[in-house]
Amino acid sequence: MKLGLIAGNGRFPFLLLDAARAEGHEVVVAAIKEETDPEMDRRAEADTGVTVHWLSLGELSRLIDTFREAGVTKAVMAGQVKHKQIFSSIRPDWRLAKLLLSLRTRSTDALLGAVAKVLGDEGIELIRSTAFLESLLAAEGVLTTRAPDEDETRNIEYGRQVAGALAGFDIGQTVVVAAQACVAVEAMEGTDAAIERAGRLMRTLEAEASTLERRLTVVKVAKPNQDMRFDVPVVGISTVETMIRAGASCLSIEAGRTLLFDREALLHRANAAEIAIIAAPR
Repeated sequence: MKLGLIAGNGRFPFLLLDAARAEGHEVVVAAIKEETDPEMDRRAEADTGVTVHWLSLGELSRLIDTFREAGVTKAVMAGQVKHKQIFSSIRPDWRLAKLLLSLRTRSTDALLGAVAKVLGDEGIELIRSTAFLESLLAAEGVLTTRAPDEDETRNIEYGRQVAGALAGFDIGQTVVVAAQACVAVEAMEGTDAAIERAGRLMRTLEAEASTLERRLTVVKVAKPNQDMRFDVPVVGISTVETMIRAGASCLSIEAGRTLLFDREALLHRANAAEIAIIAAPR
């Protein structure tokens, strides 16, 4: 199979590219100028089975033409495209402009679902973003040396309720909790920025006496009807580093629905900082 890869930012596109190549697939990369790491060109130079085409975020028609000319009938999205980009200075082509005008809301699912339908109508099937990376999905249970304590467990129970409701509206997938109170919720800024915001807020309270537990618990969930073709929850070592800076001591994710990047390094860093990570059943 010749696979189309719509590459956003971060390491996700490279991990998927390597996994697809390991299975013998040729890969046609549609690299987004505003998001994709330039390292993608060097990756293609070293592998004749990889070709890269650089496109602007607004060039939906060119994306379709690129894949059709290359003979791509299956494609995958990997890597974040920051939601705030829809408010940036990108110039949508006629096809994307028509799509944007047709949407009742401009949530992640609405946007990407509409793009997936347009691709499908053109004979390009968008497949699961985890198709080649099933081994990176978190298995159920405590993943670190330390398990969540009583306070953290109560935070997780409360946080999962709040995060589930938040994700149901396709606003964000992460909440940050302390003493069963919601300190921050994720929106367009992303997980790490939400954690940082919670840390800043808690630091403003350091000089004041309190009987409440100050440690932060981060709860990340999949959407109630998570479309595994896009926007799958991802946790990497940068998330753990952000938690350390913010003063967070526990992370809850969803088993089977969350990708763990650099798992060994991530868990080593979490253990060294005495952070508990648990993958809860859906």
